[in-house]
Amino acid sequence: QVQLVESGGGLVQTGGSLRFSCAASGFTFSSYVMNWYRQTPGKEREWVAAITSVGDSTNYADSVKGRFTNSRDNYRNTVYLQMNSLKPADTAVYYCNPWGTDYWGQGTQVTVSS
Repeated sequence: QVQLVESGGGLVQTGGSLRFSCAASGFTFSSYVMNWYRQTPGKEREWVAAITSVGDSTNYADSVKGRFTNSRDNYRNTVYLQMNSLKPADTAVYYCNPWGTDYWGQGTQVTVSS
């Protein structure tokens, strides 16, 4: 059974930082590109970042490029998202997702106050 457990969200002021974790189980984590998405009420889920299966390459949405850093630990089956210089526009529920699947965790809420 696939499980994705996101954690690390919270309330932070503009300019602050947070680090998310997504702990995965039930599939061969090290074989998958891992995505991060985010969603706000009334909007479609937005792709944020991706990291290759071995962690040697990352890609980011223009809206977060230069502020967010994606990493992974295949020994711990965990992917991380370091978020710096946070803005109110980053307020959302964040999810991790193995590329090409419909597996989603419960998400973790980030609220950035102005």
